[in-house]
Amino acid sequence: MGTKGRGHRLVVLLALTAAALLSCAPAGAKTKLPKPRKGPAGLAFYKPPKKLPKGHGEVVWFRAAAPKKAVPGVKSTRRLLYTSTSPQGRRIAVSGYVSVPRGKPPRGGWPVIAWAHGTTGIADKCAPSRYLDGGPSESFVREWVAAGYAVASTDYPGLGTPGIHPYLVGKSEGRGILDIVRASRRLERSIGRRFVIAGASQGGQSALFAGSLARRWTPELRLRGTLAYAPGSHLYEQKNLLPALTGPSPLSAVAALILAGAVTTSKALKPESILTGPALALYPEVDTKCLPELSLSDSFGGLAPSTLIRSDADTSVLDEALKAMNPAVRIHGPVVLAQGSADATAFPFYTVQLRGELEARGSKVRYWHYEGVDHGGIVDAARADSLAFFKRRLPRD
Repeated sequence: MGTKGRGHRLVVLLALTAAALLSCAPAGAKTKLPKPRKGPAGLAFYKPPKKLPKGHGEVVWFRAAAPKKAVPGVKSTRRLLYTSTSPQGRRIAVSGYVSVPRGKPPRGGWPVIAWAHGTTGIADKCAPSRYLDGGPSESFVREWVAAGYAVASTDYPGLGTPGIHPYLVGKSEGRGILDIVRASRRLERSIGRRFVIAGASQGGQSALFAGSLARRWTPELRLRGTLAYAPGSHLYEQKNLLPALTGPSPLSAVAALILAGAVTTSKALKPESILTGPALALYPEVDTKCLPELSLSDSFGGLAPSTLIRSDADTSVLDEALKAMNPAVRIHGPVVLAQGSADATAFPFYTVQLRGELEARGSKVRYWHYEGVDHGGIVDAARADSLAFFKRRLPRD
């Protein structure tokens, strides 16, 4: 073969080698990405376009939240609409927000806390990102940003955006948490790869599921730890305790939301086949009211948990859905469970049991116990310990 033929073969070989190297480039390598698009104002922000970007964790659009006065330590807070994947495998749009610290980011970018909020409800108006007039509503989130961490917080799929929120469906929530971290990096180039997941109550349960999915779902990110405050767990066992709770209770509102989440997992699960007449009459309110309203005496809070489920109900499908919601999963990296002894929502003995289940699956778990602390007070009680955990797991470069 002549020199010309050998030269042609060399060019082809080099081209193929370059293509192979590009195809093997690590996820998250710097590539030229399209400039994020500014979204519409008001509630139109939450109505996604018909054509979504391909892939998960991609920015659909964003819009700056404009607090009435500057939030100390916070450079910016932006609402974010991004892509994720439903439990059925469909590409969907999910809302949330990302806050970035003031100042110069460290080498490698701002480390991230993926914050998973507790139960607000499943009605669209309950989405936390709708209420950012003063920046992030939780004071501890503002403290985390001021301490030098970007905070990315999902509303969860279907909460604020089209579709039903799959409440406590772990795969859905976990993907939503991970995808907003990925999307935040597309939006704000000063955000780095390293992150921890932190969540309370519903968010504690979803944080654990997210931790179990991270290596496969967002392999370019570096999960450094998972912190679950009073996570929801053992919902099947708790369902079996309902007959013993004979007085009106706000727990009935939570039970109604749990059923609504379970319904999204199977077409065979119908509320009318599970709920008593009084409970079924109130059930449409889960789509219009947030948890505080649902907990009032003129709503589910006026019903005793023992009166929710029909005595002749076949709960076999519901039972399987509840068992699947238990976050007994394997998580790479350190896991912390923070629990108050006076918690009457996420019972301490269930969290202790969950610790054993996580460890049996290979997770490395620490347990923080706070005497006399109830469900609503756990994040504040663990404030100093949490910040110390973040500093250990996300040291500044």
